[in-house]
Amino acid sequence: MRLGLALGYWGRGPSPGHVALAQEAERLGYDSVWTAESWGSDVFTPLAWIAAHTSRIRLGTAVAQMAARSPTTTAMHALTLDHLSGGRMMLGLGLSGPQVVEGWYGRPFPSSPLTATREYVDVVRQVLRREAPVELAGRFHSHPYRGPDATGLGKPLKPITHPLRPDLPILLGAEGPKNVAQTARIADGWLPLYWSPTRPEVYGPAVRELPEDFLVAPLAQARVCDDVAEGLLPVKAMLGFYIGGMGHAARNFHADLMARMGYEEEAHRIQELFLSGRREEAVLAVPDAFADEISLVGPRERIAERLESWRKGPVTDLLVLAPDPHTLRVLAELNSR
Repeated sequence: MRLGLALGYWGRGPSPGHVALAQEAERLGYDSVWTAESWGSDVFTPLAWIAAHTSRIRLGTAVAQMAARSPTTTAMHALTLDHLSGGRMMLGLGLSGPQVVEGWYGRPFPSSPLTATREYVDVVRQVLRREAPVELAGRFHSHPYRGPDATGLGKPLKPITHPLRPDLPILLGAEGPKNVAQTARIADGWLPLYWSPTRPEVYGPAVRELPEDFLVAPLAQARVCDDVAEGLLPVKAMLGFYIGGMGHAARNFHADLMARMGYEEEAHRIQELFLSGRREEAVLAVPDAFADEISLVGPRERIAERLESWRKGPVTDLLVLAPDPHTLRVLAELNSR
């Protein structure tokens, strides 16, 4: 199992420690470093900055939101960064939910998310392979565009820049069983948001029959500390925001996943508290047991024991959201045993 460093996205501004953390991760033998976006900082610019300050570590987006860019635009970002970094780029994509897609990006949420995702990946792969001009008679991502307001002058094109790698890895963030099954068919890897080593079945039967060399790269918060309850607070804060704030009460994929993991009542309670403005209470309502099973928190010996369960399953890359170099170092030492 390889280790990756997950840096997430910014809050008020860029973290002054991100480059140093990425450099330390590279020194410790971490395989990859990953950035993210929501509705603030974008995912590609920080990754380019990190690429300029590192030399070996692979670079991934976890995730680039599909609604933020047309598939050809995303492919341009990926092939450009792949060239600039000497072939270190991995493209992680995610659909997000209606609240973000329509509320932030001003785009309609697709009536068939699986079809929209499949078409998006198809176009990106066509660009990267550069075998012919990009053409797709799609429902959501037609190339050329042939909608009712089209001029009719659209011309199929292929990238002027020759991509460095036509097989640049594409990973998808997927939560529902049907989405996970499609991801195993059309992508090179999967980015689970909440991965519990003891509950792989919540993602559906596809998890048991993944293709050879398929990447499974879940994100897990990690912290070496003496007080487990205190160490879980950042995990609970993240969960409170995702379960309560990243989605509508009537449609929230994160809450749905938490419910499938056995915490349906708690998920509804977190949403209720968060959406009524009681955010601190929403965070405290996240069960410690749930936060604990999807993270690596506590003394070194406890983390060592729990790390074994992550190794036994299909996980190929553990993307560590760690607050400090000490935690990164401990995990590197434990994982090399």
